Amino acid sequence: MSKPYSENDFITLVTEDRTWRMREISDLKSAIQRGDKGTQRVFLRALVTICYAHWEGYVRFAARKYLEHVSIRKLQYNQLSPQFFKNYFLPRLTSTTSGGMSIPERCSLVEEILTSSDRRFSRVNEDLINTKANLNFKVFSDICVVCGVSTHLFSEEVTFIDVMLLKRRNAIAHGEETLIALDDLDTIANGTISLIQAFGTELENHVVLKTYKVA
Repeated sequence: MSKPYSENDFITLVTEDRTWRMREISDLKSAIQRGDKGTQRVFLRALVTICYAHWEGYVRFAARKYLEHVSIRKLQYNQLSPQFFKNYFLPRLTSTTSGGMSIPERCSLVEEILTSSDRRFSRVNEDLINTKANLNFKVFSDICVVCGVSTHLFSEEVTFIDVMLLKRRNAIAHGEETLIALDDLDTIANGTISLIQAFGTELENHVVLKTYKVA
C-alpha cells in the first residue's frame, strides 16, 4: 500500500478508498430499486451491513493515513498541534487509571511529559485508531479527538450512527430477523455516503491547510 508522502498522495489515497466504497453502496441501492419485493427485503438487510462496514472501514483507513502523513514529516511535538503530544502519552495513561503503575512510575511519566516536547512524531500508534469493530458515536468521537477533528460537526448524526447503522447491523449480524423498510433506503445509503465524505473532507483540509502544525 502506498504511503501518503505528499499532500497529493494523501488526497489520492483517501479519495480512491472512499470512491470504491461509495460506488458499492450506490450500486446496491440501484439493485434494491430495481428488485422485486423479495429481493428488496434481502438487499435492504445487506445494505445496512455494507454501509456500516464501509463507514467503519473508511474511518479507520483515512484516520491512519492522516496520522501517517503527519508522522512522515518527522516534526517535533512542539511544532505540532498539542493533540499530537497528547496522543503520544494516551496509551500509557491508560495504565495509570487501571492501577498498573506504581507511584514512582507515575512520577517518571509526569517527568517525561514535562521534558519531551522536543521529541519527533515519527511513528503512528495503531491503538489510537481502534474502531473496536463497534464504531458507535463515542468511539468515533475518540478518533476525531485523536485526529483533531471537531466532533461538533457530527453531533446531529448520533442517532444515525448508533441506531440506523450500528444497532441494526449488530442485529442482522447476530441472526435476528430485523426488517429494513424501503422508505429508509435513501436515508441509509445517502447518509452513510455523506458521513464518509464529511470525515474525509475534514482530514483533507487538515493536510492542505497544515492545521496539524502549531498555530
